[in-house]
Amino acid sequence: MRLKPFLYTIAFFTSMTLSAQIEESKLDQLVESTLKTFNVPGISVGIIKDGKVVYAKGHGVRAMSNKKEMDNSTLVGVASNSKGFTCFALAMLVDQGKLNWDDKVRQHIPEFKLKDAWVTEQFTVRDLVTHRSGMGLGAGDLMFFPEADFNVSDVLKNVGHLEAESSFRSQFAYNNNMFIIAGEVLKRVSGLSWEEFIETKIMKPVGMTNSKASYNRVTDKSNIIEAHTLADGKLVQIPHDWSPLANPAGGIMSNVDDMLTWAQFLMNDAVTAKGERLLSEKQFHELWQLQTPLKVSANDSYNSNFKGYGLGWFLTDVKGGYKQVYHTGGLLGTVTQFTMIPDLDLAIVVLTNQMNGAAFTTITNTIKDSYLGYEDRNWLDKLGRNNTEWYTYNDSLKTVVFDQVAKMKNSAIIPKADAIVGAYKDVWFGKVSITQSGTDLRLLSDKSQTLKGSLFPYNATTFVVKWDNRSYDADCYVQFSFDETGKAVSATLKPIAPVTDFSFDFEDLKLIKQD
Repeated sequence: MRLKPFLYTIAFFTSMTLSAQIEESKLDQLVESTLKTFNVPGISVGIIKDGKVVYAKGHGVRAMSNKKEMDNSTLVGVASNSKGFTCFALAMLVDQGKLNWDDKVRQHIPEFKLKDAWVTEQFTVRDLVTHRSGMGLGAGDLMFFPEADFNVSDVLKNVGHLEAESSFRSQFAYNNNMFIIAGEVLKRVSGLSWEEFIETKIMKPVGMTNSKASYNRVTDKSNIIEAHTLADGKLVQIPHDWSPLANPAGGIMSNVDDMLTWAQFLMNDAVTAKGERLLSEKQFHELWQLQTPLKVSANDSYNSNFKGYGLGWFLTDVKGGYKQVYHTGGLLGTVTQFTMIPDLDLAIVVLTNQMNGAAFTTITNTIKDSYLGYEDRNWLDKLGRNNTEWYTYNDSLKTVVFDQVAKMKNSAIIPKADAIVGAYKDVWFGKVSITQSGTDLRLLSDKSQTLKGSLFPYNATTFVVKWDNRSYDADCYVQFSFDETGKAVSATLKPIAPVTDFSFDFEDLKLIKQD
């Protein structure tokens, strides 16, 4: 669908007023209320409707530490909204005849190898970017989340050790490491790094003048957020944490102005403001075609008939069958949402500096509802209650666990320290050590050095690790297996509460004792 050409310039963003069903003052009030309800320091919001930017503002502050105002130019890590750029770049290579979506990955990366030999040989570039590998949710994400000492060669080697949870191409399971490998395909085929390609071949011609393909490529940090999250129930500011290894999965830094430019370009059929077509109609059409289906819930809020994943984008239909193209993104301390309904020439961008997705959902759904003709469904109250109940539930689980830990402190049934102390190794994650200092037991990772914490007994075979970095919200059970002499031979980990981000991929670890 060819929509109206660009009718705006960045210079006029902040002077535009909302021209549709929701008044600007009411939207201002909604965002301010959202900040308070979900304890978010700063949010920036942008809307395009009928070829015009009708809203582009920041609210709150960039960082708790400096209290500088968030605005439409404030840089934020858009996280997995980067995946659409990766697929657009691959599509450009398809246009150039250098690549096909159904090329086998091994044509371009001969050392690519998965656990199953047949799957290895059949795995295509399309499979890399459609979350249907057969591996579990977030498989292998500990190689970059939190930031760790792994590189692309490590990823290519280590995915061969990750177990499948379903048959190949049968189920959707979100996978960042396949996008890292897709970025390596882009590099080997184009001769440019992923970062160079994204910035020179896409961002520059599109007009995304302030965006960078990676945090470490941002030279001017005078207007950039700091990350925030809840740590033991208290909002705290945390350091930026993102490994450049995973840039093709989520590394882009951008702002509302530039993300609206990206949206306008996409809704203009991949034609820039200067009239340059960057992608053929055929390949652009391919990006938004359903590749991996997902279930639609019986009580879906938008009366959707289908849902699934395309090439770097989630796809669904909303009220009346309007096609919606969208994605979300999450880093440690920030979450974002990017939504387009091309049939309505509508795009909504929400960027935040706190990792609570209910905040962006509140804003996006309220704006979307106004254009779709829904009566006010009060998403703020609904999601605010859900958010409170969610954290209360997770806190209750943690309380039960740590109450049990307190009871076990001097129990005779807990394993002796010398039975578990030593070096352990996971085939893909590497060495993990359990050490003792006085009465304190510590768990430390060689490759992910910020992943360290204290061990506390839970029962006769299980301890709980309480991570030093409380912002992770990812405390785990550590369950040991013992030999006939009572010495530990292996250990597995499992989060104690569902609030733990799926990228803390502890459950795929199989730690084998080395000494």
